[in-house]
Formats: sequence, structure tokens, C-alpha cells
Amino acid sequence: MTSGLPPSKALYIGMEVVIAVSSVIGNVMVVWAVRINRSLRDTTFYFIVSLALADIAVGALVIPLAITISIGLQTHFYSCLLVACTVLVLTQSSILALLAIAIDRYLRVKIPMSYKRVVTPRRAGTAVLLCWLVSIIVGLAPMFGWNNLQRLRDNVSLITDDLLVTCEFETVISMDYMVYFNFFGWVLPPLLLMLAIYTEIFYMIHKQLNKKVTASHTDPRRYFGKELKLAKSLALVLLLFAVSWLPLHILNCITLFCPACDKPVFLIYIAIILTHGNSAVNPIVYAFRIKKFRTAFWKIWKQVFLSLPLPPVNYRHSDK
Repeated sequence: MTSGLPPSKALYIGMEVVIAVSSVIGNVMVVWAVRINRSLRDTTFYFIVSLALADIAVGALVIPLAITISIGLQTHFYSCLLVACTVLVLTQSSILALLAIAIDRYLRVKIPMSYKRVVTPRRAGTAVLLCWLVSIIVGLAPMFGWNNLQRLRDNVSLITDDLLVTCEFETVISMDYMVYFNFFGWVLPPLLLMLAIYTEIFYMIHKQLNKKVTASHTDPRRYFGKELKLAKSLALVLLLFAVSWLPLHILNCITLFCPACDKPVFLIYIAIILTHGNSAVNPIVYAFRIKKFRTAFWKIWKQVFLSLPLPPVNYRHSDK
């Protein structure tokens, strides 16, 4: 119940619940769509499924924990730290999945003739596992000492002898870790690299589309036209991720570099809502921008809500 909470916190919790439900339903539909649609089972969609799984975990696990934390729950230091690290692991997984998608699309445009030989399903699966492994290492680093435990012990009013604390992200996570290691090391560089990759992708595609077709060559415009459309959709996913996450990281930088600066509570809530809301927007982008997903989502919707049989969705591989 939220009757005893301040209106701003009650609104925050209500929005979090809506985002959690939307994120789980939308991203389960993404995974389901890939499962029933054979033409969605190419290597790019391996990474999209990985991204969707991280977003499902945000809706089903992270947001409920965030709501619990926002109430000011007293927990053991390491329990609170594990919750915070779970958020970091899932965020890092999303970033690396987006980077893998960008590299995959780059290779599809750069080496279209040999792409399938170079980017095999086994290699794509290995890349997904590697992304999760790196994410776990980066996200769990605070569990192995890079945290605020010593600072809390130096200020005995913030922690008990039994290591009980009021569980908040900034209470347990070191801002040095968040800014220097996480943001400057594992968030900003991949985002800048992805910006460069998509810039190069659009340059190469437009260059191919502007080529004159000779009698001895097949028309490349159909292939590259489809690549351009999908690249725009995936670049939009990247843009939404950056817009959603940069405000919170900027607030972290303010916390570290200007400890005396005041941060309005409503700004913190907005930044948190943006990060969690990002997990719910990708299925919407897929539905409006990628025909294969839109058709598969409609088939799923009819089966679940109209109790109609779900026929297999088959497209030619070239359809987008």
C-alpha cells in the first residue's frame, strides 16, 4: 500500500509497477516471436534475445527490489550490495548486447558476401556468453571490495555492528567505482564506439545505394535498402538507451565531483524511471519498425487474448 507514502514516492512506485509489467510482457513477446518465427533466428536476433532477457530480469527482479529499497528497508550491507550489483550486471549486459548488435550489422554491410561464413550461429552464441561473462565480472566488482563498507564503518551512525544499513544504492556503491570504472570505463567508451560504428554503417550503405548499376552487376540497392531500414531501427534502440541512462550517470558524476551540490529528489526519481523505462521501450520499437516482429506480435496477441491457434510464421530470409 502507498497511502502512508509521500505523493512523489507513491507516484514513483506506481510508475515503476507499470514499467515492470510492460517490460516483462513486451520482452517475453520478443523472445516468443523469435522462437516461433524462423526468419528471426539469424545472428543479429541472438543479441536481441540476450537484450530482451536482461530487460525481463529488470522488470521481474530489479524493479521490485528498487521499490523495496525506496521504502527505506533495513538490510544487511552485503544483501543490499548484491541487489545494487544485480542492476549493474544487467545494465552492462544490455550495453554489450547493443555493441554486439552494432558490430554484427557492420559486418553484414562490410562483408555481405562472406558474412554467413564469418558470423556463424556458434560464434554468435559464444559472443552472447562472453558478453554476459564480462558483465558479471564488471557488475560484481563491488562485491569483492570496491564498495562503501569502510566508509560506513568510519561513520558508525550509518551502520550497526551487525552490518545493517538503510539500503540505498549510493549507501553501498562507491561513486569512484560508478564514475571512473563503470561510466568512464564500461559505459561511455562502448556508446562512443557504437556511435562511430553506426556512422560508418550509414556511410557505407548510402555509398552503395548511390552506386550506378552496370549490366554486369546485380542491383545492390534492394539488399542495402533493407539493411538501412534495420540499421535505423537498431540505431534508434541505441539512442533510446543512451538518453535513458546518461542522466543517471551525470547525476553520479555530480555526486562525486560536487558533493556539496544539491540534487532534487524528483530529479533522482526521474533518472531512475528513465533507466528502468528503457527496458520496456525496445519491444515497442521492434513492433513499429520491424515488420517481422510486428507480424509475430500480432499472431501472439491473437493466440493469447483471442484464443486462436498460432500458425507458424514463415518468411523468406530476405523479408524485413
